[in-house]
Amino acid sequence: MSFRLAAYGVCLVGGRVLLGRYVGVGGSWWTLPGGGVEEGEDPFDAVVREVAEETGLSGVVERLLGVDSRVIPASEAVRGEMHQNVGVFYEVRITGGVLRPEPNGDTAESVWTPLTEVPSLERSGLVDVGIRLALERPATGHVPGVPVGGLVRH
Repeated sequence: MSFRLAAYGVCLVGGRVLLGRYVGVGGSWWTLPGGGVEEGEDPFDAVVREVAEETGLSGVVERLLGVDSRVIPASEAVRGEMHQNVGVFYEVRITGGVLRPEPNGDTAESVWTPLTEVPSLERSGLVDVGIRLALERPATGHVPGVPVGGLVRH
């Protein structure tokens, strides 16, 4: 089984969430800014780096929201092998910058999306988890997993 530790930024302002359109193996869908934590890197630092790399915006971590762990069966995984993704979700406040595509990366565009429009988007389940953590702020830092299917992907 492959394993990935990732950090994701949940940026909410005025009823909108910052999403990036991922384009890569398996197609295109919307996701939260974030990604893999590099060897020796703190997830706290990784989320700030990832937000800047993917969106062109600078931000600061306001708080830890929670952690999500999901195992993706080999039959549904991009690389065809069982995969576990552990995501650390942070509330990130944007402090500057200009939205732009990720240079030489997989994020084709980033946009501020009204929360009311999110259910109609093809998106990663991480979007739903992150938004729920940000809005509900559970003391445990955990929300139930999001069923995959329809517009929701791994």
